[in-house]
Amino acid sequence: MSRLLSLTMLAETLRICVPYACAAVAGVWSERCGVVNIALEGVLLSSALGATAVTLSTGSPTIGIVGGIAVGIAISLAHALLVARYKVDAIVSGLALNILAASGTRFVLRALYDSSSNSPAFAGFHFGATGSSGIALLGRVLLDPVTLLALVAIAATPWVMSKTRFGLRLRAAGENPAAAASVGINVPGVRLAALVVSGAIGALGGIHLAYDQHRFESGMSGGRGFIALAAVIVSGWRALGAALACLVFAVLEAAQIVLQDQKVIPHEVVQMLPYVATLLLLAALASRSRAPAGLGKHAEE
Repeated sequence: MSRLLSLTMLAETLRICVPYACAAVAGVWSERCGVVNIALEGVLLSSALGATAVTLSTGSPTIGIVGGIAVGIAISLAHALLVARYKVDAIVSGLALNILAASGTRFVLRALYDSSSNSPAFAGFHFGATGSSGIALLGRVLLDPVTLLALVAIAATPWVMSKTRFGLRLRAAGENPAAAASVGINVPGVRLAALVVSGAIGALGGIHLAYDQHRFESGMSGGRGFIALAAVIVSGWRALGAALACLVFAVLEAAQIVLQDQKVIPHEVVQMLPYVATLLLLAALASRSRAPAGLGKHAEE
């Protein structure tokens, strides 16, 4: 029990939570404007490789963040164009982009680094004390620039959506796109802008994955985009609720790491906990969540 209440447990929880929470808030931005988005997995994976490639080529992790965000925006914008402009089914578009990201990252890895499994290692950021103590781990997590950017983006999202003109138009496009268009709102344009923001926030999750491992590994998103979508549904399409749902998942995954060498509970059971909890949360809360009424609809419908 002492392990579960330690600073190490807290540090691991926060570290694990960042990619999930970024992808979930990215999903909120997309789906609150009416665009179903299962391409979050592709955004995480592509932005992780983008940040890695730029960091390795320039030697600057700061420039790497910019590169990763640019790739995340490009993937998300491609989804927006296909769905909002060209009326491609959102599920088909999302699946296609996920497949493109999975295969494309392997191709780029092979082309750049002669490996289809991982990139060369890089240093990343060095903030906080060295060492493996709980306080050192927590300090490095809290001082990490990507984590700080993610926290700002997550905290700002509810305010932007509820207090700004753009947020009002975004929510109108997601609730009733036909009515929004009738009062002069450019629904496709609002959706494109929302997907740009979604891609940028989702990219922070992919960048965090790469910087945390100090390299890119093929398939390193590991289904986090789909878990994030579950968090979006459970939260009722609200950013803070989605982030909290991801925090619950991160607590269970961190417990799996902290307790991996204990002998009381079988290791396989500990590994199952995060995924079983996700299924239980979906079963208990999904039916009570109300999706945006215009989700998946076009202005002409």
